[in-house]
Amino acid sequence: MAENPQKLVFVDDLEVWVIGKPRIKNISLRVQPPDGRIEVSVPRIGFAFCDGEVTRFVRSKRAWIDRAVQKTKSSPMAQAEGASKEEVKAWRQVVEACVPALVEAWEPILGVKAGQLAYRNMRSRWGSCQPTTGRICINVRLALFPPECLEYVVVHELCHLRVAGHGPAFYVLMDSVMPDWKKRRAKLK
Repeated sequence: MAENPQKLVFVDDLEVWVIGKPRIKNISLRVQPPDGRIEVSVPRIGFAFCDGEVTRFVRSKRAWIDRAVQKTKSSPMAQAEGASKEEVKAWRQVVEACVPALVEAWEPILGVKAGQLAYRNMRSRWGSCQPTTGRICINVRLALFPPECLEYVVVHELCHLRVAGHGPAFYVLMDSVMPDWKKRRAKLK
């Protein structure tokens, strides 16, 4: 059996992907960006016998699903999927204009020095940092979000110059320099 077997089922007019997972006990539901794919996770042991239970569960959550799909499909990340080269270029210009000033403002606060700054149109990451070289890459799609989101990502990546991973020390540092970082991050979802 595959590690996480999947199958497509139809519940009324909805396409629902059922995913059998080995380490869960309860059924759960997610609407995945950018296209609003509906996924229901079920315990793998009951994977072959769950269609009726999945149908009842999905129908009971229909109002929530409709709202979540609409929100996901109208999100900036969903809109970015169909962007033209000109739109991406415009986002890049906005982000490239803002990031150096943010880096310059935050470097002394964090006691770090960034290396090369890079900008890319990325589907799944907001930024990245190579602590050994100091290179920081920022997603140009951040131009579609409020400015505080861009600042959050810049600070997040700069913090990696002090703490490489996402362990407790990293989040202690984030909390100490940007107490509202969780609110800012939530706007990116």
